[in-house]
Amino acid sequence: MTRESYVAERDARADVFLSEKTGLSRSAVKKLSDEGRVAVNGKPIRAGQTVRAGVTVTVEVPDPVPISVKAEDIPLDIVYEDGDIAVVNKAQGMTVHAGAGNYEGTLVNALLFRLGDLSGINGEIRPGIVHRIDKDTSGLLVIAKNDAAHLSLSKQIAEKSCRREYLALLEGVIDGDEGHIATEIGRDPKDRLRMAVLPAGKGKRAETDWFTEKRFRNNTLVRFRLQTGRTHQIRVHAKYMGHPVVGDPVYGYKKQRFSLNGQLLHAHRLELTHPATGERMAFSAPLPDYFERVLNLLERSESTGG
Repeated sequence: MTRESYVAERDARADVFLSEKTGLSRSAVKKLSDEGRVAVNGKPIRAGQTVRAGVTVTVEVPDPVPISVKAEDIPLDIVYEDGDIAVVNKAQGMTVHAGAGNYEGTLVNALLFRLGDLSGINGEIRPGIVHRIDKDTSGLLVIAKNDAAHLSLSKQIAEKSCRREYLALLEGVIDGDEGHIATEIGRDPKDRLRMAVLPAGKGKRAETDWFTEKRFRNNTLVRFRLQTGRTHQIRVHAKYMGHPVVGDPVYGYKKQRFSLNGQLLHAHRLELTHPATGERMAFSAPLPDYFERVLNLLERSESTGG
C-alpha cells in the first residue's frame, strides 16, 4: 500500500482535489473514500466533502490488482527506460489503453510485452499510464513502472513541474507570436463524442500556452505547452483560436488539402523530475515523416510561388 499526503492550496471537493494531485479518476477517489482510505488530518472523509485550504489530505492507494490485459509483441519506440520509468515515442494510430470494444493493439498491450512490470494505480486497463495522448497524435509519453513513480509523476503534472510541449500545424496564419488560453472544457452538449469550450462553471479548467514557430502562406507551425491536461485540449483550443489543427477529423476543416490519417499534432518535448533520483530530465522526439513531408511541401510551394 502507498500513502501520500497533500496540502490543499484552496477550498475544493476532496475528489476533485485528489484527482488533480494523484492522477486518479474521481470515481477511483470515491471508491477509496468509501473504503475509508481518504482522510483530512487523520479523520476519514467522503469524496464529495469540501477540503479547506491549508488542511492535509491523505490518501491510501492499495497494492495493484493483477493485470489482465494481455501482452502483445508490437513495435515500440522506447526513448528511455530504467527501473522506475520509461519514456516512449508513440506512433500515430496507436490507442494508448484499452476501452470499450478495443482490448488489443494498444500501447498498454505493447508495454506489457516490452517492459513487464507497470504501476497498478489506474487498474487493469490502464497500467502505467500517467497521462495520455490521442490515438492519432504522435509523440512522447512517460510510463510509470511502479506506484511510487506513478504518484510522483502525477503530482508533477498537477503542480505543472512536468513540462509537456507539442508541435502542431494549424490552418491559417496567426498574427501574434505567443499567447495564453484559459477556458473551461467539457463534453459538447450537441455531440457527446466531442469536447468543447464551455461557459464558466460548466466544464473543467483548461490552460494552454502557445508560441508561433513558423508562418507559411496559409498555415502556421505552433508550439503548444500544456498547463493542464484535458481531453483533446490542444485540438479544442486550436479550434477556439480559429485555427484548427491540419488533418483533424473531429475539430478541423471538413475539406482537407493533404491526404492524412489524422491531425498533425506531435508531443515533441517532455521534461520531468525523476521520481527516485530527483534528477531533472528532458526528452525530445523528432517530427514523424508524414508531418515533415507536409512541411516540406509547404516550403517548396512557397519557394516556387505555387
